[in-house]
Amino acid sequence: MTPESHSLTDMDLTAADAPVPPPGCPAHGLGPGGVRRLYGPEAEDLGALYEELRAEHGAVAPVLIHDDVPMWVVLGHSENLHMVRSPSQFTRDSRTWTPLNSGRIKPDHPLTPHFAWQPICSYAEGDEHLRLRGAVTGAMSTIDYRGLRRYINRTTQALVNRFCEEGRADLVGRFADHLPMAVMCEVLGMADEYNDRIVHAARDMLKGTETAIASNQYIVDALTRLTARRRTQPEDDFTTHLVNHPARLTDDEIREHLRLVLIAAYEATANLIANVLRVILTDPRFRAQLNGGQMTVPEAVEQSLWDEPPFSSILGYFAKQDTELGGQRIRKGDGLLFGIAPGNVDPRVRPDLSAGMQGNRSHLAFGGGPHECPGQDIGRAIADTGIDALLTRLPDIQLDCAEDELRWTASIASRHLVELPVRFEPRPPQDVRQRPALRPLPAQRPGWLITTTGRQSTEPVDDRPFTPDTVAAWSVAPEGAARTLPVPPAAAPQRRPGLWRRVLRWWRGD
Repeated sequence: MTPESHSLTDMDLTAADAPVPPPGCPAHGLGPGGVRRLYGPEAEDLGALYEELRAEHGAVAPVLIHDDVPMWVVLGHSENLHMVRSPSQFTRDSRTWTPLNSGRIKPDHPLTPHFAWQPICSYAEGDEHLRLRGAVTGAMSTIDYRGLRRYINRTTQALVNRFCEEGRADLVGRFADHLPMAVMCEVLGMADEYNDRIVHAARDMLKGTETAIASNQYIVDALTRLTARRRTQPEDDFTTHLVNHPARLTDDEIREHLRLVLIAAYEATANLIANVLRVILTDPRFRAQLNGGQMTVPEAVEQSLWDEPPFSSILGYFAKQDTELGGQRIRKGDGLLFGIAPGNVDPRVRPDLSAGMQGNRSHLAFGGGPHECPGQDIGRAIADTGIDALLTRLPDIQLDCAEDELRWTASIASRHLVELPVRFEPRPPQDVRQRPALRPLPAQRPGWLITTTGRQSTEPVDDRPFTPDTVAAWSVAPEGAARTLPVPPAAAPQRRPGLWRRVLRWWRGD
């Protein structure tokens, strides 16, 4: 495709200047210059809208976000990878964004939390990025994943204990939204902060409700307390390693990176768990593959990362210079939307969307390049271990509503399942205080045999192989008697031949 002649910086019309189409007209989804909007009633199905844009413009398309701010959305798989892997051409620092510098974006823009610059590694470049990112990845490298998986399993059992006797539950509100927060609080070193309130605060701030600011402040206060505590009381947790890293992060930098890790891991993993469980409960073929051993839980998670990535897009990347991407002319200062969901279904990469992607991790769910998600292994561990433990505990779990009754809350960044009602056979709670390991076997007395009656026998144990005679003798034993195999008479011990006899046998070749 040849580059189009226009660029986003040429769009000077505002919504007020554009003519208003009549009700019901398809042009309602169009903004100034005939560019499609990624918000409003006509953008409720973003997946379908992305495919229309792909058909019209190819791998990169012009769009309008809230308040008719112009951007590019990157739809192609390879184009997205090129963008995130080319820091010389594209940056995450929104301070270079032309609409922001020109005053076109107001301070109260609804997407400000997604692109507002912060002093964290996600927005930094060069040496500053290496310093901040190095501290985060260094702290990540200290996580004991074997111990983490044991904790995830115990937490899963504790969450299931809350509803296992009821026979019904909402797996979003009572499981998927809680497990990632409980695990991340443990990883960060603030397990005592985990409760229903912090889960509600995280979900509320991501929804952008009227109380979102207060919810965000609640989480910030908890992280501020944690940072101060670890300065004086270090322990073996993520926060302590972040505090003690040679990069010497300030308290503000530590708090903001803790917030980034906590919220990003929480939202991504909560969506991932809900998406995987929904497919297992609604797609018989998917569940049959899982139950039949053709697919493991980690493979099911990777398939979901292809089909329903936790974040559908990330806003955004910004052009550092005039360039070309996907056949479009990109001007310096233009903004680009990292299209994770549309990139994952690029026909050039997945011509058949029904084909399984087991073993293929080239999806865009965790980004790429310098800003690739550093906590993706934690998210995978929580989803893999938690879902497996849940299905093992409740193997008869079934969807408790019609599939078409399921509802989502969608935004330009993600699609979150509201509820996932299920039913199952009620079960008693499990004791989660026990260590998740096999109990040591008691000392065994030689010659003792545990019988089918539950009593112990002092008869010698016969270690001969089973034969028809021994099996018959065992089967006719009186009811209630200890069923032991008949013991043959002990043979007299044989004396070892003398030296002369052994030499003579060797000479003869015996």
